[in-house]
Amino acid sequence: MNKNNNSTQKNALSIFQIAVMTTISVASLRTLPPMAEEGKASILMYIIPAILFLIPTSLVSAEFATTYKGGVYIWIREAFGNRMGFVAIWLQWIQNVVWYPVQLAFVAAALAFTINRGDLSNSGIFTAIVIIVVYWFSTFLAFKGGNLFAKVSSIGGMIGVLIPGAILIILGLLWIVQGQPISESYLQSSYIPKVTGISSLVLIVSNVLSYAGMEMNAVHAGQMENPKKDFTKAITLAFILILCVFIFPTLSIAMAVPADKLGMANGIMVAFQVFFEKLHIGWMSNVMSGAMFLGAIASVVTWVAGPSKGLLDAGRTGLLPPILQKINKNNVQVNILIFQGIIVSILAMIYVLFPDVSDVFIALIGMAAALYVVMYMLMFIAIIVLRKKEPNIERGYKVPAVNIVSGIGFISCALAFIMSFVPTTNEAAIPRNMYPIIVAIVVFLLGIPPFIFYALKKPSWDMRSSQEKEKRPIH
Repeated sequence: MNKNNNSTQKNALSIFQIAVMTTISVASLRTLPPMAEEGKASILMYIIPAILFLIPTSLVSAEFATTYKGGVYIWIREAFGNRMGFVAIWLQWIQNVVWYPVQLAFVAAALAFTINRGDLSNSGIFTAIVIIVVYWFSTFLAFKGGNLFAKVSSIGGMIGVLIPGAILIILGLLWIVQGQPISESYLQSSYIPKVTGISSLVLIVSNVLSYAGMEMNAVHAGQMENPKKDFTKAITLAFILILCVFIFPTLSIAMAVPADKLGMANGIMVAFQVFFEKLHIGWMSNVMSGAMFLGAIASVVTWVAGPSKGLLDAGRTGLLPPILQKINKNNVQVNILIFQGIIVSILAMIYVLFPDVSDVFIALIGMAAALYVVMYMLMFIAIIVLRKKEPNIERGYKVPAVNIVSGIGFISCALAFIMSFVPTTNEAAIPRNMYPIIVAIVVFLLGIPPFIFYALKKPSWDMRSSQEKEKRPIH
């Protein structure tokens, strides 16, 4: 018995591992250059969404994770039933499928700069090849199961997110100490965000989605020694790390690099290049690009493991056909991972069809955002419903002023949903007047399958044992 306990403790996820996994799930250095273009206003543009979205999401996730076993599927199911629980986990899963090519395009750009071929960062063919190769590598890594994904994401997160973020802060301080010229765009910027039109407002509101993903690692709370106490600590640490990774490196970039040099996919690599060339150690930009390459892969590995596991849990209740419920000897949902890999490979071909990678980048982010915020709106309503439905259940953590906190989060998501249909720039790849129509069509096509699966479900699809059917998902 002691041997089993020791084995469980040895394999348990630590507070630090969960915090780093959550940080790299949320904080991406890829998002810094567009915000750096806003100069000093980026501070408020990070803090306002953090207050209106990150804090509510963190608090609600902490209560859910320390009360119910599992993730978004369980949370929404307990409040609204199996169909809406399935819809919620589907939205989380499918938005990730759309997000993977976006994150992996950043991986491609980082690889291009690592091998001293920055020009390849704007090559659609190169980007598509990297997306497909790296994604399938991450998928086969996920097949191993266990805590391998946690080790990879923790180490990769340190190497590719936290350390480069800290180095950017140091480089920014050195830039000031050495009296290097501060970029004109930074000097002319204001601490108050400028709202010069609908596109400016879209950028501010859509920044809510920069903090998406806080809830994703809640599915792993049960793998901690004491989830009721430790998960809340992990979320608190992740919250601090995320703000640090976002705000300070962004200011460093804004001070040193002119706004017109910052591209969407390769901007962060360009920033490191500017810093290190000024210090006469240009080769270090290749090292940093390599580190971010590893970090971005780690974030993909993290996201591959979470939502697809939640989708399997939902599918086993009879919502997915048996072929998609297949697991391997490591208890990993292999066929779901293969299915999403096929979709990602198809989406990767968009980069071949549209030569301007940045345009594709922006369009995919908008489509993913529209799907994701619907799931968050369900989550914010669910916490209020469950407080009334099950007032006496033991909760490891309780959100203070839950109605106000959830209300703020819901409104923020509703605004982000509306703004996701408005392009932030005049894209060349997608005509401005067609953009909302295309996003609406894609959102409909990607959002309708759970309702179809639910309508077609058969009793034979339910693969649970009688004990599993009776067991409640409560810690």
